[in-house]
Amino acid sequence: MPKFLPPDKELMAQTRAKLAAAPPPPDDQLDPHIEVLVNDIIGRVADRWTMIILEVLAENGEIRFSQLGREVKGISQKMLTQTLRQMERDGLLIRTVHPVIPPRVEYKLTDLGLSLGAAFCGVWMWAEDNHETILRARQKFDAALNKD
Repeated sequence: MPKFLPPDKELMAQTRAKLAAAPPPPDDQLDPHIEVLVNDIIGRVADRWTMIILEVLAENGEIRFSQLGREVKGISQKMLTQTLRQMERDGLLIRTVHPVIPPRVEYKLTDLGLSLGAAFCGVWMWAEDNHETILRARQKFDAALNKD
């Protein structure tokens, strides 16, 4: 499984500072359309395949469908097609069909897709900062479970 490239730590520190300084809007000022969109996008990128495809495309630039299928280990052709269509619909990638026989289809990330991958780097940093704590918590939980 591909791994996300470590983010620019200075940029991430600046982003964290901005987020910490900005107070959240009161609940009565949240736009319900934005809330629905955010929940939809989070659900989509939290799925297993979208983030892996984002990473493969970020590493390879423009890539053919068949090569993408080989790079994303364990994905079926049907799931790859569905995920790519949804990512295209969301504006995360561009699909180019070359008029040759047989047709050649290539995919590449848009600026929006690249920025989503960069945003996900925050999760990378969080996991890097907290992996030992998580491992200890899992060991403690498993040990308590095995005592019963």
